[in-house]
Amino acid sequence: MKKLGVFGTSGFAREVADIADELGYEPFLIAKDETEAAAGPHVWPIVLESDIDQSQETVYALGIGENNIRAKVADRYSGKLNFVNLIHPSATFGKYQLEQIQKREGVIVCAGVRFTSNIVVGSYSIFNLNATIGHDVIVEDFVNIAPGAHVSGNVWIKRGCWLGTGAVINQGNNEKKLSIGAETTIGSGAVVIKDCDGQAVYVGAPARRIK
Repeated sequence: MKKLGVFGTSGFAREVADIADELGYEPFLIAKDETEAAAGPHVWPIVLESDIDQSQETVYALGIGENNIRAKVADRYSGKLNFVNLIHPSATFGKYQLEQIQKREGVIVCAGVRFTSNIVVGSYSIFNLNATIGHDVIVEDFVNIAPGAHVSGNVWIKRGCWLGTGAVINQGNNEKKLSIGAETTIGSGAVVIKDCDGQAVYVGAPARRIK
């Protein structure tokens, strides 16, 4: 059984470890320091980041929800550690879609996620419980799509976006995808019906910019 280290000790890190366990890995959590290691509760073994094994005997995943922190860790270990994709067995995919995702690295797909077809997925993105991703969508690197969020067809979600729990992104069209600008947050339960600026926060139904 191959060991898999999950960066982070939060609830999401434990959920990522659960997926790894389901896939036949032997997971453990990675704490940045002694203080984080001492915080609980902990179901899985914990090691300090300073003690991790950088050989090929262990693979890794990023159990860190915050996009900017996840990006920093990925950058710090680029070319040094092997970050694998973790895809829960209950996720479903349109034709050839799983193969496209497997070409990336560090993607986390949780239980119940649904992908249709012709979707481009970036590396180090998170698709949380029961999210749905429609046809012809582009999801760039380091995006986090929270539980129960729904992305309709022909949408472009740019790098570092966060889609809150239960958010709904309405469809674009073949001529112009509806776009969510880089590093933008879409609040929980928001309904997006038009393009969103980058580095902004949108809430409500229909979604409006508040920051």
